[in-house]
Amino acid sequence: MLKLSLRPGEYIDIGENVRVIFSGGSANNIHLLVDAPREVNIARSSAGGTTSGYYREKGISDAAKREIADILMREKHKR
Repeated sequence: MLKLSLRPGEYIDIGENVRVIFSGGSANNIHLLVDAPREVNIARSSAGGTTSGYYREKGISDAAKREIADILMREKHKR
C-alpha cells in the first residue's frame, strides 16, 4: 500500500488515463477529484467493508440521439 502526503492542488496519476486530485479537506475528511474516462468503474467503500459503486450510466438510444440532433438543427435555423 502506498501512503502519500499531498497539498491542495497536487495530484497522482494512475495509469495513463486516471488522475486523482487532492482539493482540500478538514480534520475528519478530505476532498478528492477523480478524473477518469466514463468506461472506468469507480467504487467507494469504507473501512467497514461497505461498498457503493459509481458506474457508467447507460447511454441514450440512437433514436433519442437523432431526435436531439433534429431539435438542435431546428433551433439553429431559427436564429
